[in-house]
Amino acid sequence: MAFLKTVLKKQAVQRTLSFLASLYIRLVSLTGRWRLIGADEIKPGNTRPLIIAFWHGRMLMMPPNWPKAMPVKMLISQHGDGVLIADAIRHFDIGCIQGSTKRGGTAALRGVLTTLKAGICVGITPDGPRGPRMRCTGAIADIAKLSGAPILPATYAARWRVVFGSWDRFVLPLPFTRGVVLAGTPIEVARDADSEAARLLIETQLNELTARADAMMGVDTIMPANMEPAGAAGS
Repeated sequence: MAFLKTVLKKQAVQRTLSFLASLYIRLVSLTGRWRLIGADEIKPGNTRPLIIAFWHGRMLMMPPNWPKAMPVKMLISQHGDGVLIADAIRHFDIGCIQGSTKRGGTAALRGVLTTLKAGICVGITPDGPRGPRMRCTGAIADIAKLSGAPILPATYAARWRVVFGSWDRFVLPLPFTRGVVLAGTPIEVARDADSEAARLLIETQLNELTARADAMMGVDTIMPANMEPAGAAGS
């Protein structure tokens, strides 16, 4: 196990894995039947920057479904899997902001605010990089308050999928599947808003949107941490 971890840390190996991941994303996107619903806010030509919020376990199909004419960067943790994700999404012309709300937080916050001020959207996983699953931290609400940018909840679901037993119950769509990408109603967070109330609103709307997407595909809903029956791991 120690040897495997050492190998995976090598830059050449990480680049190869990231490239293969990008190829798999393209394969799923091209062979599947995907619908994008509720995307009025992300049509090309919209000049208002958004904070796109999606759970860590639902990030895989976000890059190929984002309009190329609307620039976006993703906040990616400095953890090992964050580096792999950052390299993979660069193949879709999506930039990265290194750091997280828990690690490199100050620099990450500065980078996010600067990016939004420049009119570029920012993608954030509010339960990342280590959970709890589908539980929103208060950082995304604070970013919205400071920047004035609205938060756009987004998610996806697939009929044919593999759900990993990882902390985030990562959803891996399979080739040739039917899938749906949902964008919710933008959430405005006033500068003087109560941070805890805003955090709970974002979490609730994102979970409701995710449950709706799973229901549309006829698959079991993945529950937030501390809400699923003991031993449940998805399907």
